[in-house]
Amino acid sequence: MNRRNEHTSEEKMETNPTPKNRRGRRAYVALAAGAGLFLTGCASNAPQDIFQPKGPNANDINNLQKLVFPIAGVVGVIVLGLATYIFLKFKDRGQPIPAQAHGKPIVEITLTVIPALILTVCGVFTFRTIFDLAKTSDTEMVINVTGQQWWWEYDYPVQEEFGIKTPIITSGQLVLPVGTKVLLRETSRDVIHSYWIPALNGKKDAVPGRINLLRLQADKPGIYAGQCTEFCGLSHANMRMEAVALSKEDFAKWVANQQAAYSKPAAGTLAAEGETVFLNQCVRCHQVNGQKKADGTAVIAAPDENVYAGAAPNLSHLMSRNTFAGAMFDLLSKSCRDDVWKAKPEEFGAKYLKGVTSDCLNESQLRAWLRNAPSQKPMYADPAKLMPTNGKYRGMPALGLTETDIDKLVAYLLTLK
Repeated sequence: MNRRNEHTSEEKMETNPTPKNRRGRRAYVALAAGAGLFLTGCASNAPQDIFQPKGPNANDINNLQKLVFPIAGVVGVIVLGLATYIFLKFKDRGQPIPAQAHGKPIVEITLTVIPALILTVCGVFTFRTIFDLAKTSDTEMVINVTGQQWWWEYDYPVQEEFGIKTPIITSGQLVLPVGTKVLLRETSRDVIHSYWIPALNGKKDAVPGRINLLRLQADKPGIYAGQCTEFCGLSHANMRMEAVALSKEDFAKWVANQQAAYSKPAAGTLAAEGETVFLNQCVRCHQVNGQKKADGTAVIAAPDENVYAGAAPNLSHLMSRNTFAGAMFDLLSKSCRDDVWKAKPEEFGAKYLKGVTSDCLNESQLRAWLRNAPSQKPMYADPAKLMPTNGKYRGMPALGLTETDIDKLVAYLLTLK
């Protein structure tokens, strides 16, 4: 009888754990979940992996963190171990106050000199890296970069040595030649943004009214993802960028294509009708270089009259890019995108320069954007719901296009190679 009672008691203890046991299990679960998240964040070959440098500037940063992180890790473990030991060893149990280190020169000097030496070593290498990264006197090419809610504009001034005979203005993807030290001159039209392509260099703020300099250089052809790292409003997390590195020969081809004359769609085609829709709806904000009115005069967009920051993406040669809407969405379908992103360096240029063709177009996403842009990307599109903006938009509004208009626009945009 007693044995049965003992077994019953043990079973109850197992099926009804004490609060202390429950807390212990929760702690283990939380620890396991935290470890899982940590390991997930350490996945290799991630698009924005700071431990996979693809250029000399990012490599300098990586070399520095290889030195500093282990030192910081060792110091952290020592401090945590000592703190744990002290908390447990000297927990107040009514015992006498332990011996104090105050007034013991050896202890005080040791605890001063060791941290000073550690900080000195880290500081020397850190200052050296910072000054190396700040160097811009050796740059060979200049690109003006302007941040705006929530996209990046790239302006290539005339540079004969790179074949740029007229300014090139594009957005979403920064294109640069491999092995070339490129100087980015960064600023902003509205709030503070921060430009970061982790595979090529560290972060640099884009501040209204100021120009900050950042040097980029890529070792091999490819696409390198980036992200705005300064909170800049509603779609901060959707303000992305991509750096596209091309061989010098392929970069020359890209420049030639960007400077190619505008090709008007053939009369009577769906694309020609789409050009009319574009002129009626989109040209209020978006420029397409070379467009002309019926009277032969140039079509000039007026984003300063409609957009709060005074600019909208230039859509000339839109289909030579892989993304749209601040690099938030892909113009390429998934299979075609993978074919470009995963291409070998020697094959990348040809695949990227192919642009977006009708069979590779991510048409469903493009149509969704044209149908109702604010539903796809959070924006302050309605001036009435924001602080006074004099009736101007802070993002692309819903244009109220019919499905027929969208069909025509998609056909027209496909001609912007």
